[in-house]
Amino acid sequence: MKRKIQIITYLLLAGFLISCNNKEKIEEYQTTPVKKRTISSSVIATGIVKPQTGAEVKVGSRISGIVKELNVNVGDIVKKGDLLAKLEETELRAEYNQSLANLENAKTVLKYAKIEMERQQKLLEKNFTSQQNFDNAVREYELALTGKKQAEANLDYAKVQLDYTNIIAPTSGVVASISTQEGETVAAMFAAPTFVTIIDLNRLEVRAYVDETDIGKINKGQKVEFTVDTYSDVKFEGIVQAIYPKAEIIDNVVNYVSIIEITNKHGKLLRPEMTTTVDIITESIENVLTVPNKAISRSEGSNVVYTMENENIVKKIVETGAQGRLYTQIVSGLKENERVILNSLNIINY
Repeated sequence: MKRKIQIITYLLLAGFLISCNNKEKIEEYQTTPVKKRTISSSVIATGIVKPQTGAEVKVGSRISGIVKELNVNVGDIVKKGDLLAKLEETELRAEYNQSLANLENAKTVLKYAKIEMERQQKLLEKNFTSQQNFDNAVREYELALTGKKQAEANLDYAKVQLDYTNIIAPTSGVVASISTQEGETVAAMFAAPTFVTIIDLNRLEVRAYVDETDIGKINKGQKVEFTVDTYSDVKFEGIVQAIYPKAEIIDNVVNYVSIIEITNKHGKLLRPEMTTTVDIITESIENVLTVPNKAISRSEGSNVVYTMENENIVKKIVETGAQGRLYTQIVSGLKENERVILNSLNIINY
């Protein structure tokens, strides 16, 4: 009898230990409920932040001269109309003053030519002068009038040349580079020498390099999320604006450039040449049952998940649909709120 009692005790103890061991194994598994989510499938690409066409402006000089003042440094924020630099203006100022004096002289000549013409007209009406004298007076008046117009044109030209000594910002933005310094002589020959390069940081875009195997999924108007290393926790937003038809081949890898218009910067400052990780959303399905991708495994040619039911692990075959970066759509085989095991790969013949 004692022998039987000992055997039963050993069996109960062994069963208890096995049960505890199983519970410990079960507690090792991480579970999550089956939930309805919006699932998106996407194409991942790398990209670079670039200025839009016209957002990068090289400001130069229309005339030759010595740089008298340079009022900006790299990184300065400028507004349209700000004075960036100034050239030595002594010679052009003298030419302007001379043109101004010539205009005043032309006005005086015109004034007295008009008086003489009117006097000759009155004398001709009384036959106190000849027709030829009157005609000569009219000719002198018309020549004086032409001289005044020529002097005005010369003054306008001198003023334009004088204004060219002021290098004005044609657009607002940030000074990206400076190509000259105070005291240097610039020569405007066939091309205007560049003084300053200005970039409008509000007019940036992303050039995403999409692999040739994925470019067929990309269409204009698709939503985009992207990140940059500087703000790794921020997801910037955009849309596909254009797709370049010509491929770029780098190291025998064929990529197509997709232009991404930035629609939401979340108050952050992006800069040209920042490297981006671009997520182009190609398909979006709302309110569908989903499980994390790592909860699905393959078994005997089927997709399976493992669920936890009453502290028991149950293997279930599932039919999957769209797959996103983190979650996969479950078409059939599971119900909402069932708990699936995440680390199902650790389950071996349980």
